[in-house]
Amino acid sequence: MDWFQNWLTMIRAATEEGRRFRRVRVVSIPLTAYSAFGIFCAKYTNEAGEDIRYLPREQAADLPEHDYWLFDSRKLVRMHFGRDETFLGGEVIEDPAVIVQHNYWRDAAWHRAVRRDDIAAQ
Repeated sequence: MDWFQNWLTMIRAATEEGRRFRRVRVVSIPLTAYSAFGIFCAKYTNEAGEDIRYLPREQAADLPEHDYWLFDSRKLVRMHFGRDETFLGGEVIEDPAVIVQHNYWRDAAWHRAVRRDDIAAQ
């Protein structure tokens, strides 16, 4: 699990420099085994400085179905997956209007999502 320790080290170093790592994961309730494992791992990433929150799928109907990353609210990378959920790659989107829309979706999800410890207690 060297990759996981490397990820934790990177998060610690970046957050010590003042960067923020925040994400919202949309999950089905009851949790799948994969989501439950992710919540378990988030205990460690949150301790390292990342803030992962969870949004039940039924509260995400107005959000896009695709996964994406925003970097500094200015750079958008849309993730592409195959039918079998294999990661196919990321697409950098540069259209400012599309980036603004994704910032809105991120903020809407963030305000509805619950902290890791709250969903883990369920």
